[in-house]
Amino acid sequence: MKTDIEIAQEAVLKPITEVAEQLQISEDELELYGKYKAKISDEFMDKIKDNEDGKLILVTAINPTPAGEGKTTTSVGLGQAFGKLGKKAVIALREPSLGPCFGVKGGAAGGGYAQVVPMEDLNLHFTGDFHAITSANNLLAAMLDNHIQQGNELGIDTRAVVWKRCLDMNDRSLRNIVVGLGAKTDGFVREDHFVITVASEIMAVLCLASDMKDLKERLGKMVVAYNYKGEPVTASDLKAVGAMAALLKDALKPNLIQTLEHTPAIVHGGPFANIAHGCNSVRATKTALKMADYVITEAGFGADLGAEKFFDIKCRMAGLKPDAVVLVATVRALKYNGGVAKADLGQENLEALKKGIVNLEKHIENLQKYEVPVVVTLNSFITDTENEINFVKQFCEERNCDFAISEVWEKGGEGGIALAKKVLSTLENKESHFKVLYGDELSLKEKIATVAREIYGACGVNYTSAAEKQLKKLEELSFGNLPVCMAKTQYSLSDDPSLLGRPSDFQINVREAYVSAGAGFVVVLTGTVMTMPGLPKQPAAFNIDVNDDGVITGLF
Repeated sequence: MKTDIEIAQEAVLKPITEVAEQLQISEDELELYGKYKAKISDEFMDKIKDNEDGKLILVTAINPTPAGEGKTTTSVGLGQAFGKLGKKAVIALREPSLGPCFGVKGGAAGGGYAQVVPMEDLNLHFTGDFHAITSANNLLAAMLDNHIQQGNELGIDTRAVVWKRCLDMNDRSLRNIVVGLGAKTDGFVREDHFVITVASEIMAVLCLASDMKDLKERLGKMVVAYNYKGEPVTASDLKAVGAMAALLKDALKPNLIQTLEHTPAIVHGGPFANIAHGCNSVRATKTALKMADYVITEAGFGADLGAEKFFDIKCRMAGLKPDAVVLVATVRALKYNGGVAKADLGQENLEALKKGIVNLEKHIENLQKYEVPVVVTLNSFITDTENEINFVKQFCEERNCDFAISEVWEKGGEGGIALAKKVLSTLENKESHFKVLYGDELSLKEKIATVAREIYGACGVNYTSAAEKQLKKLEELSFGNLPVCMAKTQYSLSDDPSLLGRPSDFQINVREAYVSAGAGFVVVLTGTVMTMPGLPKQPAAFNIDVNDDGVITGLF
């Protein structure tokens, strides 16, 4: 079987100008990055702003397992299948981070015959958006430390600096550092920290901003530190907004590429869902809705993280109303949740399937709380048996979910036609009455408790004394009306990655909370989730290379 990168490199791509023509975008309305990548111009987005919106379809999944679920693969294959059916569809995805590409997770271009291409470009530097975000983040950090060094007119308490530097790489050694060592002219000595770029508030701001004016307003609101009176100091106070916006000018524009079957794909922004809000940019999604009859987008990791944040943060802020949700599962992953070892997942095991399917059941229940129709799809593996597939199908239909098999990894768009037809039928026959899970008026603790209880299934929430003080202070500073962005392990519905299936009688442990005032939410850290990941003992970087002809190998 060919690897994903071999399939991608053998594909015959169309010039991006031809892909754009499918969407009535002229070459003059593109900003080209070579033959196969382009940014969509502000002029084109302004031209189509009054077009009627298409249907918005969210693709999400059960909790990820080592067996793999194929969420992005399903998103891409579903878009290709709509094309096979003669439907005008656009896929709207997140950009990959270099951290997992060189770490353990790999890239984010889909897989098999359901990929967005050029795969190597997308997974590596793409159009430079992440580098621009990294530069803007670290410019602000430099201006903050320079302000302190040059007299500290704002009275910044160096023990209360909350802005962190960032890097788009997994590097555990940078989680906790000391800056300012050396001579007096080298700055004030203080503890500092790095986060991965996808966890930077600037990533969230870029993904939630509607235009340059909104971007600059959001950048200005970002809290970087507190002064000696305990009052927030912002990026605007440091006079950093204009320079950051200049670095982000091009990164604000959505990127256009294609799938293996030349379906248009807008790929823009990339916050992780376990430590950030997990959705591609509002600009990309809204632009796609103006260009196509059907827009397939996705949210990171499982529905307990990505879908919850898509609904309660992105849709709340942007006024989006999803029309349907596709929930991806695999027989292998459900059996893994039922206690089967990874090596034994290819054997039929109905007992383990019955035990592990409670994870899928909880995600179905969660999505139905938002009153959006749900279609469950099984991402097909050759080891799946008829008995196992029929069991899952009946289980879903008994819970008022449509069901379809997806074979897009093996067959591309052709393998997604059954799913596409089921989604079209759902859109025609079931109306979405989308609503968010909680209201703005609840306290921060009430919002946290609502997500913990309703989405995770927790029986309560524990707070460290530091988190208690932080939440109290945030409400005193008038941030209590914001939604919460829960940072939690992706591997379990709980904050303990070892608790598979559908845990019960557990409590969520909140250790820290801080405001992302520019993004417009309060980040709540639970369990041991890290905002700067580390590399594994055998990182994927070991296998990545480039030959004498410039051909990259080893990406997946």
